Amino acid sequence: METLRKPGRIAGLWFIATFVFSIPALLLYDPVLNHTDFILGRGSETRVALGALLEVFLVISNIATAVVFFPVLKWVDEAVALGYVALRIMESAIIVTGLMSLMTVVTLRDDSAGADPSALRLTGQALVDLHDWTFLLGPQFCAGFGNGLLLGYLMYRSRLVPPRMALLGLVGGPLAFLGGVLVLFGALDDPSAGLFALTAVEIVWEAALGLYLAIRGYRPSPLLARSAPAGPGGPTT
Repeated sequence: METLRKPGRIAGLWFIATFVFSIPALLLYDPVLNHTDFILGRGSETRVALGALLEVFLVISNIATAVVFFPVLKWVDEAVALGYVALRIMESAIIVTGLMSLMTVVTLRDDSAGADPSALRLTGQALVDLHDWTFLLGPQFCAGFGNGLLLGYLMYRSRLVPPRMALLGLVGGPLAFLGGVLVLFGALDDPSAGLFALTAVEIVWEAALGLYLAIRGYRPSPLLARSAPAGPGGPTT
């Protein structure tokens, strides 16, 4: 199992990268997300473009977490591990859709000289609303179910991280998913204190998992030792 420590650390670093890229990207998007006159020429395009670049790196990091986890976690439950990979890819595709909607606002701003300002504002707001829905359907739903429930289950069964830590995912994932459902049906606003409260455990789980793996790597796992064949294709004892 000593051979798994390095892959575990790599997985942890990719998980940390999702925080490093996603949080600044959201802050950089402020001019286009919160100011209706952005499409009329007010606010920095460079700032929005930089946010889009960071989200490209976020998508790479999201998919990388699934890719580096799968060779190990498939020995725990291959179907669940494959489901986790699929959800990460779906989440990334939804993020890219939101990114494209905001960059379309930038394009309209540059190419709509002389257009009716009211029509431009309405179009820009529609594209921002599309981004807001992708944020809910991607990070809220897919991460809650994938990073929380599926990855939490795989980590709990494998004992690759402390079981009590993995319970954060098993609890936090469904709560984050529930928060998304409540927003979907209008019971909560996005953002709101209620939504943050339901998502907080999931955030703690993902941060704790990334830091633990980056520092310690995977723990020795009796389950993997029994399940995986010896040799180049799988973990060895």
